[in-house]
Amino acid sequence: MSDFVWSPSPEFTATTNVARFMAKHGIPDARSLLQRSVDEYEWFWDAAVEDLGIEFAEPYHTVVDASRGNPWAEWYVGGRLNIVANCLERHAWSDHADRVCLISEREDGAVVQLTYRELFMQVERCAAALTSIGIGKGDRVAAYMPMTQDVVIQMLATFKLGAIFIPIFKGFQPEAAAARLRDADAKVLFTADGSYWRGDTVPIKGNADAALTEVSGIEHVVVARYTDDDIVWDLDRDIAWPDFLNRGDAVPTRMMNAMDPALILYTSGTTGLPKGTVHSHAGALVQIAKETGYAFDLKSSDRLFWLTDMAWMMGPWSVIGALFHGATVVLYEGVFDYPAKDRLWEMLARHQVSVFGVSPTVLRIFMRRETDEVARHDLSGLRILGTTGEPCDETTWRWFFETVGKQRCPVINVSGGTDILGSFLSPLPIVPLKPCSLAAHGLGMAVDVWSEDGKPVRDEVGYLVATKPAPSMTRGLWNDPDRYVETYWSTWPDVWNHGDWASIDKDGCWFVHGRADDTIKVAGRRIGPAEIEGALMATGKVAEAAAVGVPHEVKGEGIVCFVVLHPDHTPSEELRQELMVSVVGRLGKVDQPEQVLFVPDLPKTSSANILRRLVRDTYLGRKIGDRTSVQNPEALKAISDAK
Repeated sequence: MSDFVWSPSPEFTATTNVARFMAKHGIPDARSLLQRSVDEYEWFWDAAVEDLGIEFAEPYHTVVDASRGNPWAEWYVGGRLNIVANCLERHAWSDHADRVCLISEREDGAVVQLTYRELFMQVERCAAALTSIGIGKGDRVAAYMPMTQDVVIQMLATFKLGAIFIPIFKGFQPEAAAARLRDADAKVLFTADGSYWRGDTVPIKGNADAALTEVSGIEHVVVARYTDDDIVWDLDRDIAWPDFLNRGDAVPTRMMNAMDPALILYTSGTTGLPKGTVHSHAGALVQIAKETGYAFDLKSSDRLFWLTDMAWMMGPWSVIGALFHGATVVLYEGVFDYPAKDRLWEMLARHQVSVFGVSPTVLRIFMRRETDEVARHDLSGLRILGTTGEPCDETTWRWFFETVGKQRCPVINVSGGTDILGSFLSPLPIVPLKPCSLAAHGLGMAVDVWSEDGKPVRDEVGYLVATKPAPSMTRGLWNDPDRYVETYWSTWPDVWNHGDWASIDKDGCWFVHGRADDTIKVAGRRIGPAEIEGALMATGKVAEAAAVGVPHEVKGEGIVCFVVLHPDHTPSEELRQELMVSVVGRLGKVDQPEQVLFVPDLPKTSSANILRRLVRDTYLGRKIGDRTSVQNPEALKAISDAK
């Protein structure tokens, strides 16, 4: 493993939120804090609430009750609160009510800015309108929307009423949207006429109409307009967004039991229906406030931008985290490198973003280009960088750290999932960092790396598990408790199996190696695809890679690699052999690929994660079922043609 490449200065450390917490509790260093946060995790989850200033309308009497077993742990028992009261209302009537809290930019150049007071008034109007059509506690409200200020208003208004918000990715086809609407039994749908993607309009309303032919129970569809495209209008069902906001009278914020659900986030599996993970008011708020406050050191003076969509967990995470801390959240809707290739960096500079997060795949896209796109813009306002979504290879991590952060910003590389609305693993900004490392477990997250026989392992790859519950763990899967237990808790009693491969090196630094079901087993030895892909990209000639395991009559599994080259390199047999040699040189002969195949692109999700299982199944000619998570289906044909 690489050596440490970043260490915080004493001056930087002294100003951090986590240093304040440590001083308050007499904790001498980060290692002691991390250990105490899991050894005395009830103390930590109570102390964090107090330190962060999370407000309960009625105090809780018990931090956690796991008497029914870890899968069904109850948190902050007896307490009542609402996310909106903590993230919006207390700021809207404070001395910074007129501070900009939300900046929303669209690909066509439209920019909307709202202050805390202005956002509060819009949320009040939306909540009143929802009440006027009969929406109340526990009802499901869905949003098939672009990433704009309006979807934030809709989400917060839903929380305010004690209803449950379901974001659906705007790029889903009707079948995928319908599956989520049916499963949640939603009562109202927010949608839009369309959005822009590389200058062209992308229809959303038409897909929503098609989805609703397969769904019963939705009587009201609220439609926002962002384009000039003609749309079909159902006079008995559809309501224009501006007209909707003029309905109803103001309603108070409903205080909810701590574990009452606020949000359903759907995850796509390889088989079966999407899984609806359920997140509570207290669980979501406490976890997100903790991570943004301590790991990302978010302060009220910060501007947070994560390149994401509301249907990816980083969307709600960004909005709730920034607003809770009295900061500003920046949203972007559209293609991040259009109409100019440096659109992303220009936007970061113009909006003075200080905390910036992105997936490794997006970074690799920029790394393909031999340009000064980043250098042309003043990014001196950045102080914290973040990445998540998939394992980050060293080449990409170093580019982010050196080219974007100028070696002065820590890279907070986190790993968790939709099912915990946060991170199991996360660096603190006050610890030294190795490239790609996640440094340690998150504060209060009792996780370990286990072998198949349920024993902790060190300096080797094993299963990432959680041995104690955490507040933000999904409250189950919507309408499917048996599937919830089978998915997360069935491998070992009372232990959460996250489905990721991880390792802890001799220095105690944590690394993630990808999904366990993506892991390749060659001659009895397991290896994560990230290690192989990292060896390919370390040549400087490969922009992206996907390594998959395929049946092999001798080894059990052999390795096949699909690579996307940098623009200044072209496929050749000589280059193919060079890449194979690179893998052997870094990993050993046993991990030599059977094939290296050149493709123009790799299939990805809306959050830019590479879909390795679909790569493998396509290559093997297996039947592929649900493809709704694939944002570039033409890449699957390229995989098939490359054989």
